[in-house]
Amino acid sequence: MGTLRNSVQLIGRPGSDPEIKVFGGEGRKMARFSLATNDRHYNEKHELVEETQWHNIVAWGATAEMVEKFVRKGKRIALDGHIQTRLYEDKNEKTKKYYTDIVIDEFMIIDWASTDEEQQPAE
Repeated sequence: MGTLRNSVQLIGRPGSDPEIKVFGGEGRKMARFSLATNDRHYNEKHELVEETQWHNIVAWGATAEMVEKFVRKGKRIALDGHIQTRLYEDKNEKTKKYYTDIVIDEFMIIDWASTDEEQQPAE
């Protein structure tokens, strides 16, 4: 049961191509993008309502390199990761802000666009 702690699984579509940053002398990569997930339910009037949630996604190292290569805006992906919350203190406004990210441990492209056939891994 220890593997269930702080575990997140999402299926959704990136809202933009990943932003890639390189840190340090060894060139450690970070990929960042937003992911839209949809939830459907019926309201009190029995109308189907679809709600979209946006998640901040981060990948590091080799995973970031794979995200850079394969993840594109609108492609449906599945990911497994964990939640990480950061605290940012704005000295000018004297306020604290919390940011929650999903850090990817692994991911999978669910649908490949026909224009991206050259990027599909060999089977």
